[in-house]
Amino acid sequence: MPLLKQIKLLKIKLLSIKLLSIKLLSIRLRKKLLMPFLACVFMPFFVNSAEVTKTKLVSQLYWADSGIPWGMAWIPNGDLLITLRSGELKVVKKGSDSAESVTGLPKVVAGGQGGLLDIALHPDYANNAWLYLSYVKADNKGNKSTAIMRAKFDGKSLSEQEDIYIAQAYSKKNSHFGSRLAFDNFGYLYFSIGDRGQRDINPQDITRDAGKVYRLYDDGRIPDDNPFVKTNGAKTAIYSYGHRNPQGMAKHPITGDIFSHEHGPRGGDEVNLIAKGKNYGWPVISYGINYSGTVFTDLTKKQGMEQPLWYWDPSIAPSGMTFVTSDKYPNWQGNILVGSLKFGQVFMLTLDGNQVVKAEIVKDDLSRVRNIKQGPDGYIYVAVDGQGIYRLILE
Repeated sequence: MPLLKQIKLLKIKLLSIKLLSIKLLSIRLRKKLLMPFLACVFMPFFVNSAEVTKTKLVSQLYWADSGIPWGMAWIPNGDLLITLRSGELKVVKKGSDSAESVTGLPKVVAGGQGGLLDIALHPDYANNAWLYLSYVKADNKGNKSTAIMRAKFDGKSLSEQEDIYIAQAYSKKNSHFGSRLAFDNFGYLYFSIGDRGQRDINPQDITRDAGKVYRLYDDGRIPDDNPFVKTNGAKTAIYSYGHRNPQGMAKHPITGDIFSHEHGPRGGDEVNLIAKGKNYGWPVISYGINYSGTVFTDLTKKQGMEQPLWYWDPSIAPSGMTFVTSDKYPNWQGNILVGSLKFGQVFMLTLDGNQVVKAEIVKDDLSRVRNIKQGPDGYIYVAVDGQGIYRLILE
């Protein structure tokens, strides 16, 4: 072969090798850049989390149902009351795996995120038989809001029904009703109402309902020491404001403080200690962004606005909240359990005083966890969309 042709072929081979090297380098570089992105998209990353572990828990099906079980409460004889978002209240008798329907419910507007939502018993239920329900109510124009009703329960039906708070209805939207209920050590009733999808109107305006946590006496009267009682035009039942959509609420078993968590947008789910008159910042400050990926605020902190005790990014879609006091789960006493709709998991938040210092995944593979409660037998019960109620047993 002529020398000139050999040189030409050699140059072509060298060029091919160079192009192949560039291609391999590009693939490696793209992989290096892409892997963190994929990890963030497909694997939950938990901000502030020093440790994410899994504990060996077995889930035993306690009661099967294809609906969405939203609230749970045990009456003193051990029967379990369960609200279904579709508008039914069920009672599962102690020792039974079947449920009976309770009559005497209000007219519930079910649809989207709305329907029959939470349930709580009066602290003195054994003597007065009062229970409390949150549900979605419509006005004569079809606008929807969260209502709080109390009624007496005789084991089969409700009586003496009375709405003790009806939020002003601004919208026909089927989202962000909040609706968790909790009593404190002094017998005050706390409840949440989400911002009703009106982010820029409701949460920061105390003259409007929605995007708030409220405090009432057990009969619906407004306490004289509520923070905005003397503020002209304010909704005087408001206890705190600047919330997005709180769907977890529980009383600390020792201090009696009220803890809550709320859904963020895309990222920024929060755990908060609810305090009198405080502004929790939504939507002025947030650790999240719009679902579309755009930014609605550059601020995560601002003077006069509370920082969360904990936040998740990306969101876990928290729902349900309970404190562990039982000896069924060694070393868990005093910690908080939170359900995740998005990942089908149960998280445990370890507290040091009122500060959250660690998050752990203690149960997964559950599908959409709607609520979580500790039962009178000391076991943890988990409500799962489309499946029913599970009891968690530590192996």
